[in-house]
Amino acid sequence: MRDAQRKGTQRPVAFGLRLTLLFVLLVAAAALLAGRAVELQLVDHGFLASQGDARFSRVVAMNAHRGTITDRFGEPLAVSTPVDSVWVNPRELAGNTEQLPRLARALGLDRQEFVRRVSSNLDREFLYAARGLQPAEARKIRALDISGVNFAREYRRYYPAGEVTGHLLGFNNVDDVGQEGAELAFDHWLAGEDGAKRVIQDSQGRKVEDVESIREARPGRDLALSIDLRIQYLAYRELKAAVRDNRARSGSVVVIDVNTGEVLAIVNQPTYNPNDRQQLAAAAYRNRAATDLFEPGSSIKPFVVAAALSSGQYHADSVVDTGAGFLQVGAKTIEDEHPLGAINLATVLAKSSNVGMARIALSLEPRTIWSTLDRLGFGQVTASGFPGESAGLLSNYSHWRPISIATLAYGYGLSVTPLQLAQAYATIGAYGVRRPVSLLRLDGPPAGERVLDPNVCRALIGLLEAVVTPDGTGVRAQITGYRVAGKTGTAWKSQSGSYSKDHYVAIFGGVAPATHPRLAAVVVIDEPSAGKYYGGDVSAPVFSAVMGGALRLMGVSPDAEPASSDGLLTGQKVARR
Repeated sequence: MRDAQRKGTQRPVAFGLRLTLLFVLLVAAAALLAGRAVELQLVDHGFLASQGDARFSRVVAMNAHRGTITDRFGEPLAVSTPVDSVWVNPRELAGNTEQLPRLARALGLDRQEFVRRVSSNLDREFLYAARGLQPAEARKIRALDISGVNFAREYRRYYPAGEVTGHLLGFNNVDDVGQEGAELAFDHWLAGEDGAKRVIQDSQGRKVEDVESIREARPGRDLALSIDLRIQYLAYRELKAAVRDNRARSGSVVVIDVNTGEVLAIVNQPTYNPNDRQQLAAAAYRNRAATDLFEPGSSIKPFVVAAALSSGQYHADSVVDTGAGFLQVGAKTIEDEHPLGAINLATVLAKSSNVGMARIALSLEPRTIWSTLDRLGFGQVTASGFPGESAGLLSNYSHWRPISIATLAYGYGLSVTPLQLAQAYATIGAYGVRRPVSLLRLDGPPAGERVLDPNVCRALIGLLEAVVTPDGTGVRAQITGYRVAGKTGTAWKSQSGSYSKDHYVAIFGGVAPATHPRLAAVVVIDEPSAGKYYGGDVSAPVFSAVMGGALRLMGVSPDAEPASSDGLLTGQKVARR
């Protein structure tokens, strides 16, 4: 009986102890939970919020649309088209290794190289797999539905005229930043400013919600170049045919509006297509018309004659005695192809007499020649702003000796670019007003600098018309219905410290219509090797075709009766230089 009472008393005591212990444990657990909650909400809130944002909140770029480049009439030359780029999260993709070969195959990538790239970047959450995919290509990748593969909208540059404007426009890199040509020169104008916004993404990297706009995207500004695409196509076609037919190494054509200094066409051969990234090589994409130097040969003679006329020592009807066709200057003998005797300035230019030019130059003060060439822009870059443009070479007259003066008179001892030479002819066509060369469309003629007397230029244009006659070296530059004033040039190329006798540069430069010049053009063809190499045979026909077509496209009124048959059709022998 006592044992039973004792047991009954112990049961309530043990139950009470267990109940108390349980209550204490519950209170302790609640206190721990409350403490943890306080810690999470107050102490660790900032850290946890940042970690949550890092996993699901993203700041994504809003790519800006690059400005469009057009010709002077609004024809598109460079436009930006939307493309998709594929990026992956290496951490997520590494756990899905069986999908890597599929993705590499769809992207056209080497499987082993792609796997290596992914596995070696596991510490990153972003890795480009492919850039600039066309929509159809991007759809194929989306259809694979591979976890960790994401897409970003970007823009890629497209050039509708292809290689016709390749050297002029240049190209952009994969990040749409200008690398060459106008794309580089005017990158600050064309490039927009990327925007940014904050978004919420799910675990698959898909956007769930736009949270806020951080910075609005600013699109790039459009750019209107001075180029007339019609004339650009014409110059491209004629130059390409001439380089091919004459088996030349290269060639350039520049056409300038005399009234404004705007470049209406600038083409080179060989060229490249900026739409084909596989072609991009340094040797192909330089703009030879602005960067390559050459000795101008007889195409410089008009400017030396301009110096002579400006000096007052010579007039349009002045006579120069070339004697028996040779002139000894120091140890060098300067010769003409045929003895010409006493001839006027028009004949000196028409027959391209080296002896006559040397006599003229040696009779002038060296400073007179140098200052004329300097004011015309030789030895200095033009105002075009084209990247990599060369300044040429015109040494100071204080370093000249008699032999260097004599040879400079017919184009040796100085170096020019086709663009410089074209600007000089445009200055003659503008009656002595040198205007800045512009690759941008202008609303009107800019202020120019008078560098020659207008009467000197009018007299010189009249003299240069004699070159483009059956008795001159440039008869093939004739344009039906238009009077042409210009000059041929054929220069030996300097190689290994001496002049090669079988490597030439053929040049023709001039203006038209001669009664009131509207356009100036220069054609340079390097190393023609099909048998003909004189500027009058190789470059003059290109000048005729390009200038004639350009004048008609621009609606310039003819200023002469159609040429008679006294030129090429009669087979009359013409002087060659």
